[in-house]
Amino acid sequence: MIETKTESIEDFLTQNINHKLLTGVEDIVRAAAAAEITPRFRQLDADEIEEKSAPHDLVTVADKRAEEYLTRELAALLPGSVVVGEEAVAADPASYEAIQGDAPVWIVDPVDGTRQFVHGDPGFCTLVALALDGVVLASWTYAPALDEMAVAVRGRGARLNGEVLHAGPPAPGTDLRVATSHPDFTTDEQKRALLGLRTDGVAPRPCGSAGLEYLGIARGAVDAIAFSWELAWDHAAGILLVEEAGGAHLTRDGIPFSIRGGNALPFTAARDAETVRRVADYVSPCGD
Repeated sequence: MIETKTESIEDFLTQNINHKLLTGVEDIVRAAAAAEITPRFRQLDADEIEEKSAPHDLVTVADKRAEEYLTRELAALLPGSVVVGEEAVAADPASYEAIQGDAPVWIVDPVDGTRQFVHGDPGFCTLVALALDGVVLASWTYAPALDEMAVAVRGRGARLNGEVLHAGPPAPGTDLRVATSHPDFTTDEQKRALLGLRTDGVAPRPCGSAGLEYLGIARGAVDAIAFSWELAWDHAAGILLVEEAGGAHLTRDGIPFSIRGGNALPFTAARDAETVRRVADYVSPCGD
């Protein structure tokens, strides 16, 4: 497990994660979406959509411009902080290393669920997390087309549109609803690793927007996830949201997921500790 500077993290939480910062970030996220994302929803031209690594890996002008907006405003809101954004890392992979540094880091996914966004599906969101020394301290999950804003602060709980989120355990005797890595983003070895979920009492399905799947866990609409990739912008916000709603997460090594990487994959997050252990036990390591 990563070692954390407990005292500095607690001091940072006390001194910096206050009402002004929380509302400031929420305002920035909403403004970025209003300026760069929502006006392009169901209005994209063909030349505003590009492939990155493969036909299923898309980026749009909305992703790029929203990230530019968020990067500028978030860095200004907290002097001395740095930003790691999905699109900036695509352009300069070395910039991802800032997650390993000592400075407070904003982890940004401007449009999580770009495929849904491109196809006119409202199931996309903007994800922002603030971390220090590898520990996520606050997160914002905003689904503009659904008018949903979830905010979590370490040790202070999670809220959706101002209402407290509590995941609670799954209903006894029901199949576990588990969102898994989408086949388009999963290698053959990883597909085999997830076959353990095809068992009685589990109802696996491909995931949509990772951020909204985490929100689904936090509100009790999804029981668990089992994911085979660890890019921080997909998971940082949601991992904290689930924790603060009473859930838990584990890697194949039986330890919590780390945004700094090096996780034994697939990993899982769930509504409660019992469920996360149950799902982790079902998931076989890659190559088995």
